[in-house]
Amino acid sequence: MSSLPFRQPYRQPSRQMSTDPHNELNLHMDYYIGIDVGTGSARACVINGKGDILGMASENIGLWQPEQGYYEQSTNDIWRCICNSVQRILNQHNIPSESIRGIAFDATCSLAVFTHDTDEPMSVTGPNFDNDHNIVLWLDHRPVDETAKINATKHNLLRYVGGTMSIEMEIPKVLWLKNNMPKEKFDRCKFYDLADALTHMATGNDSRSFCSTVCKQGYVPVGVDGSVKGWQEDFLKDIGLGDLTEDNFKRLGGVNGVNGKYLSAGELIGTLSEKAASDLGLSAGIAVGSGVIDAYAGWVGTVGAKVKLSSHELSSEYSQTDKHQAFTRLAAVAGTSTCHIAMSPGPVFVPGVWGPYRDVLIPDYWMAEGGQSATGELLKHVLETHPAFQQTLSISESYNTNIYDYLNEHLKDMMKKQKAPTISFLGRHFFFYGDLFGNRSPIADPRMTGSVIGLSSDKTIDGLALFYYATMEFIALQTHQIIETMNKAGHQIHSIFMSGSQCQNDILMRLMASACDMPVLIPQYVHAAVVHGAAMLAAKAASADKNGKTEPLWDIMDRMSKPGKIVSPTEDPHEKELLSIKYKVFLEQCHSQQVYRRDVDDVIAKWNEAPNGTSEQKATAVEESSKADGVDGNINTKLPLN
Repeated sequence: MSSLPFRQPYRQPSRQMSTDPHNELNLHMDYYIGIDVGTGSARACVINGKGDILGMASENIGLWQPEQGYYEQSTNDIWRCICNSVQRILNQHNIPSESIRGIAFDATCSLAVFTHDTDEPMSVTGPNFDNDHNIVLWLDHRPVDETAKINATKHNLLRYVGGTMSIEMEIPKVLWLKNNMPKEKFDRCKFYDLADALTHMATGNDSRSFCSTVCKQGYVPVGVDGSVKGWQEDFLKDIGLGDLTEDNFKRLGGVNGVNGKYLSAGELIGTLSEKAASDLGLSAGIAVGSGVIDAYAGWVGTVGAKVKLSSHELSSEYSQTDKHQAFTRLAAVAGTSTCHIAMSPGPVFVPGVWGPYRDVLIPDYWMAEGGQSATGELLKHVLETHPAFQQTLSISESYNTNIYDYLNEHLKDMMKKQKAPTISFLGRHFFFYGDLFGNRSPIADPRMTGSVIGLSSDKTIDGLALFYYATMEFIALQTHQIIETMNKAGHQIHSIFMSGSQCQNDILMRLMASACDMPVLIPQYVHAAVVHGAAMLAAKAASADKNGKTEPLWDIMDRMSKPGKIVSPTEDPHEKELLSIKYKVFLEQCHSQQVYRRDVDDVIAKWNEAPNGTSEQKATAVEESSKADGVDGNINTKLPLN
């Protein structure tokens, strides 16, 4: 069993007399640190026992791109950024290091590699593999052939990752290293998801999280679908990673309860080592919680928000604060892209949605992960490519506001000038389908692109505002499509709990609520929901009793989550009808694109039967076109959250 977390002798009394001349009362408080490692920065926050954020700090982390499509980072660099951020918070807010009771990490789902003999970073940069870049970032696209090989196996475990393994998951990256790294180097490697690597660096132990291994590494919890050891030996051997099955999968983390330990979110994974404590400026022995992937920390920091929902938006069988209410709530973590996280009491298989994953947050409960490949990035792209962008940007800067807020006000002005009943009325004859970056859910097709009906020659700010509105409408309608697909498969989602920068866009939030016909809940910590969730995991770890048992995660979320704001759907029957017909057109645009592509591909396929002298050239062109479209391996990807 892990050692118990450090506690000061004076922890029990809440107040004690100070030794200063005035005999002032000093209130002793317990604090918890959450660490969020995104694609571009590492953030730290400190919360108190009520869940209030007392301070935050961040630092940009390095990102290296040795070749097109290759993205690498370094755990040494990330750890330095984490340490600087933690020390800055403690110093700026005068928080005594000895009052910190727990720490927990979330991170992107990236592959971190260390040597198993010396526990040092192992380079992932070919061909020499001789630097300290030991992280293959989640958005790295190097393992195209490896992803295709994995999905060609049709192994049963692929059912639990949405039917196909994405190129952003970690086993394809491990296989790429096997195929490209000198054997003597690969044989020294051990592999972690980044969140697990950080808890390893903090504690020195090799425990793993269910969140990382189940969601991104093909681990199937024992008892699920006949799984005996979690890791699937036949699968690893089939794809060429049979050497990782040796010593009971030791280099992947081992077998739970035999030579490894796997934990749900926030469970006590160990205590802060002397070295890590010195690096962070903290006391050794602090509780360290099992980490999670960043989007799942967003679920923790979002769905417990204190809001008053109506009876039809709640489960009538349970109290309003019961954890079963989480089954009705979709966490939408929105930034550059959007992740949709939902919990269910049993496994629900949804086409185009990753999962179902058991045990990753709460033992014996299941999670599903959908997403939109680009939302914030899509809005940015649409604005920046319009002829009126520079003019609009210049005007917005003159008003000391951002371009999104300016365009929202411009849309309201257009509504008044045109005497339109609603903003949605402005875009009534403009139909934009926006899968410019491929489709993550529910189609799961990277070849999906965009289309427009109603395009005009308007190059004015009005034209840009209309395109901007249509893009927001697309994001809302596609969210409707994802929720509808999940509910048809067996989920019971009745409300959306948002987090991220898009929450500040009032038009988008109203559109989201109205298009999905359900309330949208916005948390108090709009920009910090993810790192706030990580801090709650730290509080869970610190609650461990002498047997290592911790307080239930939902109880901590219920206690530490803050009041949220409700955005209700429109009550205007005409606007409801308009959005309903717009959704019908949206679906037609989505499906007709696939039909058109298949019809053209059927014709192109006949080119291989062309007369001699041209068939080889045409066949090569067809093959190269398919690779460019991402057909091989049914690759599925999304852009970063932040």
